[in-house]
Amino acid sequence: MTNTNEKRKIRYAVVGLGWFAQQAALPAFTQADNSELVALVSDDPIKREELSKQYNIEHTYAYEDYEECLTSGLIDAVYIALPNHLHCEYTVRAANQAIHVLCEKPMAVTEKECEAMNKAANDNGVKLMIAYRLHLEPGNMQAVEVVRSRQIGEPRLFNSVFSQQVAQGNIRLQENKGGGTLYDIGIYCINAARYLFQDEPTEVFAVAATKEEQRFSEVEEMTSAILRFPHERLATFTCSFGAAKVSNYQVVGNKGDIRVESAYTWQGAIKHYLTIDGETQERTFERHDQLAAEFTYFSDCILQNKDPEPSGIEGWNDVCIIETLYQSIETGQPVQVNNFERNKRPTSAQTIERPATDEKPELIHAAAPGAKA
Repeated sequence: MTNTNEKRKIRYAVVGLGWFAQQAALPAFTQADNSELVALVSDDPIKREELSKQYNIEHTYAYEDYEECLTSGLIDAVYIALPNHLHCEYTVRAANQAIHVLCEKPMAVTEKECEAMNKAANDNGVKLMIAYRLHLEPGNMQAVEVVRSRQIGEPRLFNSVFSQQVAQGNIRLQENKGGGTLYDIGIYCINAARYLFQDEPTEVFAVAATKEEQRFSEVEEMTSAILRFPHERLATFTCSFGAAKVSNYQVVGNKGDIRVESAYTWQGAIKHYLTIDGETQERTFERHDQLAAEFTYFSDCILQNKDPEPSGIEGWNDVCIIETLYQSIETGQPVQVNNFERNKRPTSAQTIERPATDEKPELIHAAAPGAKA
């Protein structure tokens, strides 16, 4: 019997055409067989014109015409890559028009916004997925299996460093647009600790440090945090906008440890160093198109009427933890976390690989975080 969904493609509008959308998302649709890019939404007319030509997209919309895009009948889903403070508004508006939503992380900048986004999706019967691409990535999901299988014994601690240089003027340094180390890169460390421990933190403590530089006039330069998990496990991490590029984590058990290098990358190889009884095994996971995997997974959830694993509750939990960490920074005290139990966790069963491409798209009015605006 033929499955009528086999040849159907989910039609997407990409909303927000900044650096990551142009560099990673737009080119990914060629590797996502069940997904099709049909519309672009941006407040920049030059981006709309140039990128529509580059990707042969007929339909483009300004932000003020977003509702027209949603009600056009041309799209089934939106991929929201807007600044963090706009995620809630544009998700709710899409859900209210029965359009499915794949929203970049962080889900929003407040718990109240996360609640509104989840309610809109539930009320309108649409899928809401938060773009945790590493939940589909082989290197990270195999690390989950190493920890779950107790190859390193009982997991006791997690430690991570995620740092990069962010140039003055970059949106990540603007407080009113949801910038800050925890929202932008600390969220990766928080989420990794959660999927590796397969649990939720109960208490957090954090401190921030900032050099006197103009670029850090609105947000902190770096943050260090301690997260207490059930069964007396600890997760620690430091994230920084003012240090060399590093993105590693390590889980230490009572019999061994696993160290993952370039753990959070979206475009490069990821390496494992698994040490048990003093012997280390190395494994490399070659680069692949993580965004294509993400679109493939979300489209399949829509076509097969399955709930996405990186759900609105997953995104809500991270925002809850981030808000609690900032509360700890302000008070100088540990703070209890009130988050949601997760019945479904990411595992290697949902791993998806799509071929990487060596093509470098031409960027229009967009710059990488380390480039001067």
